[in-house]
Amino acid sequence: MQRKKGTFPFRMWLYEMTTGGSRMFQDMMKATTDWQKVALSTSQMMLSAGVVVQTRMAQMAMGVMKPQEFTRMVLEKPSAFARGGEMAMRAMSGNKGYAIVMAEALKPIEASASANARRLSGGSAANALASPRKKTRKPKSG
Repeated sequence: MQRKKGTFPFRMWLYEMTTGGSRMFQDMMKATTDWQKVALSTSQMMLSAGVVVQTRMAQMAMGVMKPQEFTRMVLEKPSAFARGGEMAMRAMSGNKGYAIVMAEALKPIEASASANARRLSGGSAANALASPRKKTRKPKSG
């Protein structure tokens, strides 16, 4: 690639930075993606928790909540937090970085909230947030 004397095009700089010329750029990108994963996991957990709270409150208000659901409501939280704490401590002892420690701590909590949302909504958590659609019947042939 021909270049004028005294100039250094951005493309050449970017290539140099991303192909091992500078570890700093690679470390910055890894940190960015790690924190983005934490943010996404947190968002998914909050949406799932909202679905779970809404469904359980509706069940309580209508008086149709099963006793097993009351028990699960109380016992699932300490279990998820304990597993999250254990996974965070393992990541911390492995010197993985703060973002990975946070992601590991959120994994069991997010998994528990997502599983509850799927179970309570009768499918995927996204279905619980979507508006109900009318089912159309196919006309009988023949």
